[in-house]
Amino acid sequence: MAKRVFSLFFQKPCRRSSTSSMRQTQVTELQPKISSQQNGTLSSKLASKDSYEEAIRLLNSLQSNSQTLEQWIRVRQEQTIEKVREDTIRFLERGGLPASALEKLNVVHVAGTKGKGTTCAFVESILRQAGLRTGFYSSPHLVAVRERIRINGKPISRQKFADYFFTVYRNMEQSKESVDDMPAYFRFLTCMGFYAFVEEQVDVLVLEVGIGGAMDPTNIIMSPVVTGITSLGLEHQSVLGESLEEITRAKAGIMKPSIPCVTIYNHSERILEILREEAEKTDVRKRTR
Repeated sequence: MAKRVFSLFFQKPCRRSSTSSMRQTQVTELQPKISSQQNGTLSSKLASKDSYEEAIRLLNSLQSNSQTLEQWIRVRQEQTIEKVREDTIRFLERGGLPASALEKLNVVHVAGTKGKGTTCAFVESILRQAGLRTGFYSSPHLVAVRERIRINGKPISRQKFADYFFTVYRNMEQSKESVDDMPAYFRFLTCMGFYAFVEEQVDVLVLEVGIGGAMDPTNIIMSPVVTGITSLGLEHQSVLGESLEEITRAKAGIMKPSIPCVTIYNHSERILEILREEAEKTDVRKRTR
């Protein structure tokens, strides 16, 4: 009954299928403490093939240093939404998941400056309590990177994280055209997350934007069930723009044609005006009474 209510409310049936971030704020995955005497014996175990610890080591190697980050910001400012989306889809498919598989996901896509994580957590909890099998993609993590990919409210296990990681990582490694032809940290995790959610056959995916909206790696979802924009403020101005107006337009980039977008009521009149302009431009579905 709950699944039927969900389908009717969002006017999209539940479907099941098998099958880079700039964020420097996340806490690096904690590694086990090893004494000097134990180091020789345990280090080989920790670095063993397909282990969770080895997955974390390889994932952390995709972090961008400050010089690379500055170069990335300059390049990104010159890129179009289409180019960013095209690059992310290319990595997704190199990782082993065809872009068409994303169409089978029922996605709630949320952007904003403040409150987007909390909003996503509430939405995920409500849908899970209604009986749906939920996926939840969020960032950053507090202790373990597994927190970013949740199934039914719980981080995926260390074993599943390692399994999905090495499947996607090796597929990308084997198909790269140059030494640097690998996605950065957040973009890789986004591709891996989508792979995991399709494999886990979730009924609905609550998807939190990383940075901005239009140029974010999560913005390859073209047919979400609904999009949401929480409160807005100045953030990541080197990428999103110097003014609140520019940042608002960047966040509004997750709006999709014929898909409803929900926002808070207490934006300033100017911000609401910009959101309305972007909604009109995108042909967002209007609410009917």
